[in-house]
Amino acid sequence: MDKLQRPGISLRAIAPNAVTAMALCTGLSGAWFAMQGRWEAAIAAIVGAGILDGMDGRIARMLKGESKFGAELDSLSDVTAFGVTPALVTYMWALQHMPRFGWSITVFFALCMALRLARFNARIDVQDQPHKSAGFNTGVPAPAGAGLALFPMIIWLETGLDIARNYYLVAPWLLFVALLMVSSIATFSWKSIRIPADMRFFALVAIAGFAAALITAPLITLAVVCVVYLALIPLSMWRYGLVKKARKSAIPAEGA
Repeated sequence: MDKLQRPGISLRAIAPNAVTAMALCTGLSGAWFAMQGRWEAAIAAIVGAGILDGMDGRIARMLKGESKFGAELDSLSDVTAFGVTPALVTYMWALQHMPRFGWSITVFFALCMALRLARFNARIDVQDQPHKSAGFNTGVPAPAGAGLALFPMIIWLETGLDIARNYYLVAPWLLFVALLMVSSIATFSWKSIRIPADMRFFALVAIAGFAAALITAPLITLAVVCVVYLALIPLSMWRYGLVKKARKSAIPAEGA
């Protein structure tokens, strides 16, 4: 006689969801730090949420614990950690001093993050996603958008320049990042990067160097990452244009 299976959720399904919940709590804590004026801690909380967000999907695939529940929880976590929290932190840091439109811009950024993730979920089961299938994201992904939103604060903390905190600069920047997130431009996807076998050792050295830089000089390192990421966007658009052109030229050859 077969043993009756107990109802419930297996540990392999709980583990990735627990990491996602940790990412949500860590990211939301950034707003709590901002209420106390602890800006560096607020940035660290959002960066920590980004690290956890990068782990949960890999843990789910490794344990074969993917689920619809996990996907929905991940989207809610991303909206909170990378949409609501950076918007609130930026508002408390600079935009609260902006007359009339400071809060509107804050809400707009959080809304764009929610719209981006809703668009992703609506297409999650659609096979024809040219950006994704070619190794590109559609628009700037959530963690990158949060990091770019905090770029003026990072500059201000590192340099002490008051102009970086001026809402005449911060407000247009936040709008720009919000539009990047909901845009249809192609951006590089880290998941598509394949490291050649003979370069893996050097890749490990580079990762270790990045980790050391992030520990010893976190603000400078984050600023450099933001600048490099922005510089790569035109390159990713150009590369995706080549991919589209190659695909179009391959269609008649297949039909012949």
